[in-house]
Formats: sequence, structure tokens, C-alpha cells
Amino acid sequence: MARVDVVIGSFFGDEGKGKIIDYLSSNAKVSVRCSGGNNAGHTINVDGKKYAFHLIPSGILNKGTKAVIGNGVVIDPKVLITEINELKANGISVDNLYISTKAHIILPYHITLDKLLEENRGKNKIGTTCRGIGPAYCDKFERSGIRVEDFISPKFSELALINIENKNKIFECYGYEKLNAKEIIAEYQEYAKILAPYVTDTVNLLHNAMENGEKILCEGAQATLLDIDFGTYPFVTSSNPTIGGVLTGTGVGPRDIGEVYGVLKAYSSRVGEGPYITEQNNEIGDLIRELGHEYGTTTKRPRRCGWLDLVALKYAVRINGITGLAVNHVDTIGKLEKIKLCVGYEHDGKIDMNYSTNAEYINTCSPVYEEFEGNFGDISTIKSRSELPEKAQKYLSRIEEVVGVPIKFIGTGAERESMIVEA
Repeated sequence: MARVDVVIGSFFGDEGKGKIIDYLSSNAKVSVRCSGGNNAGHTINVDGKKYAFHLIPSGILNKGTKAVIGNGVVIDPKVLITEINELKANGISVDNLYISTKAHIILPYHITLDKLLEENRGKNKIGTTCRGIGPAYCDKFERSGIRVEDFISPKFSELALINIENKNKIFECYGYEKLNAKEIIAEYQEYAKILAPYVTDTVNLLHNAMENGEKILCEGAQATLLDIDFGTYPFVTSSNPTIGGVLTGTGVGPRDIGEVYGVLKAYSSRVGEGPYITEQNNEIGDLIRELGHEYGTTTKRPRRCGWLDLVALKYAVRINGITGLAVNHVDTIGKLEKIKLCVGYEHDGKIDMNYSTNAEYINTCSPVYEEFEGNFGDISTIKSRSELPEKAQKYLSRIEEVVGVPIKFIGTGAERESMIVEA
């Protein structure tokens, strides 16, 4: 019976998971997305063309691979249809796209509520993308959500009307314009007709695929430190982008999991609010941002940038059971003259290697750095780790030494082919 390999973000997202997913999915028969919504994005460069994915698994670029949107995803139908149309316009078939009957739908009232909540947080804002993700998950757990199987059925109009009327009472209290239920229902019934042919029981699809020996790859969205349970709460996403979310967001079991790849950059970055101990809010951070083109795939927001934090990485390894690392942007960090690695936190005169998501604690810690030589030169065409400059090898070896997990993928450039594979 085949296993499910998993790609997970190790920090705050935007680590370049798409590139690793693209490589691994070339050998997979099924590529599945298990959590989050269109607040996430994977960008892949293929033959000079850039593809940005927000809901559809990027494995769909590989002909013959089934692309599955799992039950743990919250789906904005307008965004998904736009993504389908863009792929078709570029000659990419979506015949192998499958949408879970159990996934939940994002509707306009979720987006309006998201904006309202963020506005009223004032100085305590979270930095949400305001795409309705959190409110959609709230409705899911409050048991008033609308699943895909309901969305494409005659009962949709009744369910949507109840929800819109209830949300309008909230909007009215805050001076927001009430939503027009009739218009929304009519518009989204048309979207449902477009998406209905792709809807299926993905739980059975995945288990049947494993029983048939088909390799499955689970594409992670967001990352470990944004996990609703294990991240830097409340500055987190609304789902579980860690290994637990893979299980609940797809219906596969613990024994079905094979390799777990933790993706990171050779530096670090973060979008939105929240603690970030290795952030360089200075010229170094600005330089890293420009060299790495650190602007959000989904939001276009400039990312906060800093040095790689091995304390946080070790935490991600523990939480997810990571078996191998994929380090991207080695070429980017190699353009700096000097590079630093955080190898511990200093707190009350002691060195701590245990990560904490407690913001008050993190704010009282100081990063302990080790310095390395940069200026790696052009490494984009190198295909073996042993051929890398000694300075780059030393940097990568120290990462492995501290976290105790081997590096299996090394990103050496932006292109699809610019990668060293040690797996």
C-alpha cells in the first residue's frame, strides 16, 4: 500500500514549498491540498512562466496527476473558478481536479465579517488577509457552515438565506451595509453549476489510490508557526498547517504517512504581526527582502526579513516529525558578505534551545548567533552538494547538526531546475 508524503512549511510560510511540491509531484499520482484557503499561495516558475496557486494543488501542472482539494480547505468559489480559467487559458488541463464534498465554502458575508473584525481590533490587529478564511472556519465549528455538497444542492438557497440574514444583524449593529441575499444566492448558484462536475468523495478517492499503490503527495499551506494550536497565537492562521491538519484535512490515517519534508529558506521571513526574534528591521533586512523578492504571492505585502532561526526550526521538526529538510534561497543568502544563524536563545543569562510561542517570553530573549562567510557566487547550475562552495557547505552542515535532520533539497535559484536533490 502506497504512503502519503507531506510537504510542510517550517516557519511563517512563504518558504518556497511550491518548488519542492512541483518536483515531488512529478512522481506522484495524486497531489492533495488539506488546509487553509486562498490566503495562501504557491508560486512555480516553469519554462520562464510564473504560475501562482491559491487553492488548486500545484501538482496539476504534471500531466496525469490527480489534483485534490481536501475537506480541510475553505473554498472561495470565485477565486477557484478564476484559477481554473487561468490554467485553461495557459493550456493546462483541469480534468484531473477533484473537490471534496466536505470542504466548506467562503461566501461574501465571511469576507465582510473578516474586515469588520480586523478593523475593530485596533492596535491589536492580527494582520489577516481579510479573505474570509477565519470566519468561514468559525462557521464550520459553530456548525452553520455550508459544505460543498450543500453548495451544489437545492438546499443551498435556504442555508445561505439563513446565514446572510443572521450576519446582516451583526453588520447593522456596526453600521455596515446589509448584504443583498437574493443577489448573492443567484450569483453563487451559477458558481455552483461550474464547480459541480469536479466534486467527489475525496476520502475514498485517496484511500483507493493508496490501495492501488498510487503515490500521494500532500501540499502544505502556510506553515508551522502559523498553526492555530502550535503557532505564535493569536498571530496565526485559522487552521492546522502542521501534520495533524494533514490527517483531519484529508481523511488519511497516521500509518499512511511516509516522508515529511520541512521547507525553509536559508534566511527567514514573516508577513503580518507577531513575534519574530531574528527579524532584521534594518538595512540587512531590507537587502534580504530585495534580493529574495520577498513580497506576498497573495497579498503583495512586503515581508519582514531576518536570519534563520534554528531554535524555531527544531521546534518544527519536533511538532511535525520532519524526516528531511528542503532549504531554498541558498543562492540569495549567499549574496551577502556575512551570514548569521541563530543557534539558541539567551534568557536570564542562560542559553535555551526550546522554542516558545509565548510572545512575552520571546520578547525577553536575545538570539545567539554564529557568523558564516557569504559570497557563494553563482550556484544556480550546480547539481551536487559536494560541488557547492565550501562556505555554503559549512552553512548547510551547521543547520543539519543543530536540528538533527538531513537536508534533502537545496534551492540554488528561482527556476524549476535550479535545485540540488540529495533525496
